[in-house]
Amino acid sequence: MVPWRTSITGVSIALRVTPRGGRDDIDGIEQLSDGRSVLKVRVRAIADGGEANRAVLVLLAKSLGVPKASVSLLSGATSRLKQIAVEGDPADLAEALRQLASVKSIGIRN
Repeated sequence: MVPWRTSITGVSIALRVTPRGGRDDIDGIEQLSDGRSVLKVRVRAIADGGEANRAVLVLLAKSLGVPKASVSLLSGATSRLKQIAVEGDPADLAEALRQLASVKSIGIRN
C-alpha cells in the first residue's frame, strides 16, 4: 500500500516528518502500527514557527521536480503526521514517488 493518492490535479501524500533529523532526506515508506503507510521524511530544520514545514515543502518540491508553489500543506501543521498536496501530472508524480520510495523503503514487503 502506497502513502499517496492521485487526483485530477496531482497527488496527496501522507508523511511522517522528523524535524532536526540531521539532514534533509526522504527515508522511504513505513507502515504505522495502525496499518497506514506513510512516506518518512527528515529535515534539519527545527519544529518552531513552521520552519520544519517549510523545509518539508521545499524538499518535496525539489525531489519531485515541481515548483515550490505546487506543494502545499493540507493538514498536520503541528503534528509529525502530515498530508501534503502536490499539483501536477498525477501519473508523473506517482512514478517519481515510486522511484524515490523504492530506494529506501522500510517495513513493506512486495
